[in-house]
Amino acid sequence: MIEKKQVVQKEEKAVIVGVITKDQTERQVQEFLDELVFLAETAGATTLKRFTQKLSHPDRATFVGKGKLEEIHQYIAGRDISLVIFDDELTGSQIANIEKVLKVKVIDRSDLILDIFARRARTAQAKVQVELAQYQYILPRLRGMWSHLERQGGGIGSRGPGETEIETDRRIVKDKIALLRKRLAEIDKQSLTQRKERGEFIRVALVGYTNVGKSTIMNMLSKSEVFAENKLFATLDTTTRKVVFEQTPFLLSDTVGFIRKLPHHLVESFKSTLDEVRESDILLHVVDISHPQYEEQIEVVNRTLQELKAFEKPTIMVFNKMDLYEASTFDKWLEEDVKKDILDSLKQNWDVKTQGNTVFIAALEKRNVEELRKTIMDKVSQLYKERYPYKTEFFY
Repeated sequence: MIEKKQVVQKEEKAVIVGVITKDQTERQVQEFLDELVFLAETAGATTLKRFTQKLSHPDRATFVGKGKLEEIHQYIAGRDISLVIFDDELTGSQIANIEKVLKVKVIDRSDLILDIFARRARTAQAKVQVELAQYQYILPRLRGMWSHLERQGGGIGSRGPGETEIETDRRIVKDKIALLRKRLAEIDKQSLTQRKERGEFIRVALVGYTNVGKSTIMNMLSKSEVFAENKLFATLDTTTRKVVFEQTPFLLSDTVGFIRKLPHHLVESFKSTLDEVRESDILLHVVDISHPQYEEQIEVVNRTLQELKAFEKPTIMVFNKMDLYEASTFDKWLEEDVKKDILDSLKQNWDVKTQGNTVFIAALEKRNVEELRKTIMDKVSQLYKERYPYKTEFFY
C-alpha cells in the first residue's frame, strides 16, 4: 500500500529548478521561483540555489535537459542537500528518472503545496480534503513510483510482478478516493446544515492571495483570535464569526488563500470549504500592496473567483500593508507633498478601476480601520434594506 509521508523534513537543504518556456519571460519565472522559495521555507526547508533552463518545451523524460541535470548533480555532490524541488508538475516517470541521476529526493510544486496543507490541516474536513488531494496526486504517478520493480520480473509494460503490484495499488488508491469522497460529502452535508441554521444574516467573506493579511484583518474586525502567521497557507479551515457594527450584525468568514499554479485536484478538494465564498453576499478582496507583483496576485484571485462563480459579487478591494508599501517606495529624502501626490494618484487610479470600492489600510498598525469599518457597514446596511427590509427597522 502507498504510504503518504511528510515530503519535507525540518531543516532540509534544497535546490529549486524552473524552466523558461516560450510562453514565459525570465522575469516571470524568477517570480515563480521566489514564491517557490517561500513555499519551501513554509514547509521547513532552506533553499541554497536555484537553477533555470530555457527550453521550447520540458523534456518528456527528465523535464530539464541532460546537461542541466548533470550541472545540478555536480552542485549537489559533496553538499548536504537532500531535496530538489521543481516549479512545475512532474510525472511519476520523470521523478523516477531524475532521482536516478541526482540520487536525492525529488518533488514538484504540487507535492510541496500538498505537504504544507497536510501539516496545517486541523479540522476533520480539512484533513479529509488534503488526503483526497494527495491520493488524486499519487494515482497518475503510480507507474513511475513502481519503476524500481523492473528488476523483480517482467517489469513495467509486461505481465510481471511489478505490473501486478501497480494494478493492486491502483485499485487500493481508487477505492480510497471513493471512500474519502463519500466521507467529504457527509461532512459537506453537515456544513450546509450549519450554514442554513445561521439565519438571515448578511455574509461577508475575506478572500485574497495567500499571506496578504486576511487573518489579521479578521482578528481586527471581529476581535477574535484567528491564527495569523507570516507564512503561506496559515489558514486552511474557514473561520466564521458574528460581528456587530453600530447595532448591525453580519457574519464574517476568513478563507484559505489562493496562489499561482495551485494544483487542480487541490482546488477540487477544497471547493466545499470555499462554499463560504460562493454563498457570501459581500467579498472583501484583501491585497498586499507592498508585494512587487500585487496586480498579478489580484488577477490570480479574480480567476479563482470566476472558477467558483463568485466573481460578480459586490466586492470591496482592501489594499493592506500600506506601511510596508511606503517604506519600500519612498526614500527618507522625499518631500511630504510628493509622497502625498504619489499616494493620491494610486488611490484615484484604483477608485476608477473599482468604482470607488477601495480602502487602503495597514492592519498591523490599525491605520485607516475606521474607514474600512464604515465602508463595510455601508454595504451591509444597503443589502439588509434590499433583502430584509423588516429587519432594518429593528437594527436602526
